[in-house]
Amino acid sequence: MSEHVALLTTGGTIASSRDEHGVSRPVAGAGIELDGVRVREVMSKDSSALNFTDLDTIRTATADALAEDGCVGVVVLHGTDTMEESALYVDLFHDDERPVVFTGAQRTSDHPDPDGPSNIAAAVAAAQSEQGVLIAFGGRVLPARGAIKKHTTELDAFRSAAIPRPKPLQWKPVAGIRVDIVALYPGADGVQIDASREAGASGIVLEALGSGNTNATVVHAVKQAVAAGVHVVVTTRVPFGETSPTYGGGGGGHDLVDAGAVFSRELRAGQARIQLAALVAVGASDVVVHNSFS
Repeated sequence: MSEHVALLTTGGTIASSRDEHGVSRPVAGAGIELDGVRVREVMSKDSSALNFTDLDTIRTATADALAEDGCVGVVVLHGTDTMEESALYVDLFHDDERPVVFTGAQRTSDHPDPDGPSNIAAAVAAAQSEQGVLIAFGGRVLPARGAIKKHTTELDAFRSAAIPRPKPLQWKPVAGIRVDIVALYPGADGVQIDASREAGASGIVLEALGSGNTNATVVHAVKQAVAAGVHVVVTTRVPFGETSPTYGGGGGGHDLVDAGAVFSRELRAGQARIQLAALVAVGASDVVVHNSFS
């Protein structure tokens, strides 16, 4: 079988058009025909509607594509809303030298000046020359790990903290695992943490303040959650920079660690949730979770 790039479509703006009311909706198929590229439709969904079952499907589709004779790399067309989550999910289990490159668009396919074609061209080129799991978007090729969508509409929408990649995990599906994100703010209490614990969450990601801080009430709720067997990971609402458990006083990062929480030094909430779910799926212990985020 001749060498080729496998291009998997999942939906998103790049495969959407606007109706008579100006509403963007995904359509089946991306209408892409490129030499040396084999297109396969995996699904047709807005990325904001994806769940863990869909992430398992995307990961399986990339593995199946790489298993085909002659495949030199994979491109995944994906919505931008959750591209950073899906890309990291594939990256966590990717043990192949050949690349998997995610891309998409900020403008619909029927826009007078769409950005999809140039992003696809860049992604296909990366799939023929790079390694690892990447995001090709707006003239940049970025590592999936540490990526964040930094602007809602700009064509150059993504940045990445370029975090060292850990050893790939042995894949297990995450469908059925519950990991919640709780946003913290001045005056936050433990209601949402308690609700997640009572709902059967295996993990909770706290989007904390500053370098990873909160208040004593939240710390108490975290301690109860950890005692109940829930993994708690701390990130920050600040877009970039490392978190650090250096503050005390009853509600600082140091107190969260004392309560049993683990700090995600670089991954922000969306990607930290994906990594925690993957670790839970493979049966990771508290020690492994700690080492995977530190």
